[in-house]
Amino acid sequence: MPQMSMIEAIRDAMDVKMGQDDDVVVYGEDVGYFGGVFRCTHGLQKKYGKHRVFDSPINESGIVGTAIGMGAYGLRPCIEIQFADYIYPAYDQIVSEAARLRYRSNKDFTAPITIRTPCGGGIFGGQTHSQSPESLFTHVSGVKTVIPSNPYDAKGLLIASIEDNDPVIFFEPKRLYNGPFDGHHDRPASNWSKHPLGDVPEGHYTVPIGKASVFSEGKDVTILTYGTMVFVAEAAKKETGIDAEIIDLRTLMPLDVDTIVESVKKTGRCMVLHEATLTSGFGAELSAQVQERCFYHLEAPVVRVCGFDTPYPHAQEWDYFPGPARVGRELKAMMEAV
Repeated sequence: MPQMSMIEAIRDAMDVKMGQDDDVVVYGEDVGYFGGVFRCTHGLQKKYGKHRVFDSPINESGIVGTAIGMGAYGLRPCIEIQFADYIYPAYDQIVSEAARLRYRSNKDFTAPITIRTPCGGGIFGGQTHSQSPESLFTHVSGVKTVIPSNPYDAKGLLIASIEDNDPVIFFEPKRLYNGPFDGHHDRPASNWSKHPLGDVPEGHYTVPIGKASVFSEGKDVTILTYGTMVFVAEAAKKETGIDAEIIDLRTLMPLDVDTIVESVKKTGRCMVLHEATLTSGFGAELSAQVQERCFYHLEAPVVRVCGFDTPYPHAQEWDYFPGPARVGRELKAMMEAV
């Protein structure tokens, strides 16, 4: 089985779908000849031509708006917003048009578009290249929100997203593009060639949207997380010796509530972990779901470990980033709670 980085797996997913379906088109800022700022589309224009893989103006609202029109016409655009921090100018098109099109047309039209965008920090990108705005989209009815944590899931989920008949926001944690990251920035970087989740099958396969993964089984506490924080949680589990069950949500909307409930009822404790800011982050929704559905099984309050309520700092990145030390402290405190 081939070994792939997340970049290669994402590129392979687009390659597979473009080879299968002439209606799939790929475009965005610098994605054509240049192959994307992270090279996720490298070689696709040469293979499929400039009419199917092309560069757009620097206009996020225009990128998404034209994709909605293409989707209503019958195409399947897979577009790129260069950084998640730049997606805000397109928010009105996503919320008011793409998300509502099926409903407002009584299913006469749909918006089968996939919006890829790199998210998160850990690369010294500062406040304008490190944001995690996923909760802004989980609040919108009609949009699906996906965040893979590894190459295998990235390829399968991206193929499933392109095949979906409704709009999907596909967040790509850029710190994971080339390898898993456990939050220890002062240690040598690892790559996907040394990790089993870097084994990516050739050809077509899908990972179902709306289904979480039990990343690591445990009995003491449940950690609900996604993206880069999956590997931070794994590091904290190893360093504290606490037998945590790590749930990689993979999809935030639709949310796999059944897997969450099953795990929390088993462990009796729950931590919610994400890189985005604390207040009104998706962790608040997860905490509410656990409280409503698992109240009588909880042995301690639900704990959130998140980014702070501040713009993503450049000089103090590793103070902001929820690393294994902070996660580990909270895990120990949870286990001591009666």
